[in-house]
Amino acid sequence: MTARKPLVVVGDVLLDEDIEGVSTRLSPDAPAPVVDVTGDQSHPGGAGLAAALAARGGREVILVTALGDDPASEAVRRALRGRVRLVEIPLEGTLPVKTRVLAGGRPLVRIDRGGGTPGEPDDAVREALAQAHAVLVADYGRHTASAVRPHLEAVARRTPLVWDPHLKGDDPVPGARIVTPNGAEACALSPADGQSLRAYARRGADLAERWRAAAVAVTLGERGVLLTRPGAGTPMLVPAPYRAQGDPCGAGDCFAAATAAALADGLLPEEAVQRAVAEAAAFVGAGGAGNPALWRTESASGPDEEAPETDPFALAERVRARGGTVVATGGCFDLLHAGHVGLLESARRIGDCLIVCLNSDASLARRKGPGRPLNPVADRLRVLAALGSVDAVAVFEEDTPAALLSRLRPDVWVKGGDYSVEDLPEAEVLRAWGGQAVVLPYLVGRSTTLLAHRAAQAAVRVRPSAP
Repeated sequence: MTARKPLVVVGDVLLDEDIEGVSTRLSPDAPAPVVDVTGDQSHPGGAGLAAALAARGGREVILVTALGDDPASEAVRRALRGRVRLVEIPLEGTLPVKTRVLAGGRPLVRIDRGGGTPGEPDDAVREALAQAHAVLVADYGRHTASAVRPHLEAVARRTPLVWDPHLKGDDPVPGARIVTPNGAEACALSPADGQSLRAYARRGADLAERWRAAAVAVTLGERGVLLTRPGAGTPMLVPAPYRAQGDPCGAGDCFAAATAAALADGLLPEEAVQRAVAEAAAFVGAGGAGNPALWRTESASGPDEEAPETDPFALAERVRARGGTVVATGGCFDLLHAGHVGLLESARRIGDCLIVCLNSDASLARRKGPGRPLNPVADRLRVLAALGSVDAVAVFEEDTPAALLSRLRPDVWVKGGDYSVEDLPEAEVLRAWGGQAVVLPYLVGRSTTLLAHRAAQAAVRVRPSAP
């Protein structure tokens, strides 16, 4: 993987605290639950969380924010050290602190305290924005975006800019590439009847025109994201790849950060939103902003390494370390069909992660013969990685995945079809570390070859006759 281009995040940092416990009784003083505390943690929130998320995988991230001399500001500096480069604006007052009390993983009450006013930005802010390949404004209504607004107006003319708005914050600067309000914010900012997709499409188009933004992406939770543009054009709905069960706190920050990072990588807005929806779902499924692993993981894995979330070997090690079951399967997956999807979904239910071992183009050609592959490995990998049942993909160049399996060391190797376990050449390899090969039912009559033949016959039928 090549080195990623730098991203600048501008906005309000908060300190988020979670006090976790269990509640089995009500207080005798009032009809309120009593929480027996089992643990607590704190981490940067707001623009600090967005910057930390954008920095995963080794991306260079610069965070422009207001910090003071108070304990909360110092805690944020410690948490972000080594992850992002800070360009500070002086803060008059104290950093805001948001404290959630949770019982059984569910919030009972939130307590907000602190707050200050950002001072004047210096030349370091202008210099940071000048080198940005993309900018994310994480506006939490605490006036950092207001302080930097003249610089943001200038940079939006030449650099992709994503603006994550807040009801108490400023309007986005004209020329923003994508603005990312959630459904509730869109309703408040552009009142309209109903909660239908049509109503949200009207709101998004209205806001895009009002803000003079290239696009507005309205985030709708489990329904996905609706990407709209000024005017009455047809919006694009990007559904979530699967229903993520977890704490949604910070999902909006994850979506905005992933969108800006994708634009920095040169993706089109439609491609950026699709990537960001998938990353936000994975973020929620992993526990959201309160996931301790998010803050334990080193942010810089080196410019030529894959991000920890997609590296199959790192994933296998993490699952094994916590006592989970690593499942792997393999194949060409040249034209993905219902048989493949059913096999992958069944394989994923066996354990705690599913890694697909994918034949390279050369390996596939040797196995299938002339005319194959129909799709290059980059396209096949992207399709597989987009499936909710697939956690990671590893490509192998050899005729069999034996060498790759020796590195991955899965607990279970899955194949589909009419094999018996004894017929699988990988079965002997797995015995070296106590792994098990299994065969799963496969949908009869589904194959890449049949699809290719059917497509060829259809092309012949519609080919115009010679004059």
